[in-house]
Amino acid sequence: MIDQAFADHFAADWIESWNRHDLARVLSHYTDDFEMSSPMIIKVAGEPSGTLKGKKAVGTYWAKALQLNPHLHFELVATLVGVDSITLYYKGVRGPSAEVFHFNEDGQVTRAYAHYL
Repeated sequence: MIDQAFADHFAADWIESWNRHDLARVLSHYTDDFEMSSPMIIKVAGEPSGTLKGKKAVGTYWAKALQLNPHLHFELVATLVGVDSITLYYKGVRGPSAEVFHFNEDGQVTRAYAHYL
């Protein structure tokens, strides 16, 4: 079970990493074989399933997304705790956004889902 302290620390570091556009630091939160699903993967990466697997594939997608959004900035609204998962609700480039992160026993993200209005 994830506690609020872990969730708050993860949220603060994740938001700060994105706001600094520090892709290596963002990727440090994830396992090497994690899966990411997002409607933006369809648009930016051209992957019709909306899902990418692995740091290399997701890192390439995120690098392109950062190039397309040089002023990217996230503002955390709420951190929600589940069983082995966290949902971050934040203000993103396109408005209200939420991401659900599933964690392994080592506190690394194994799967993430992004949601947008």
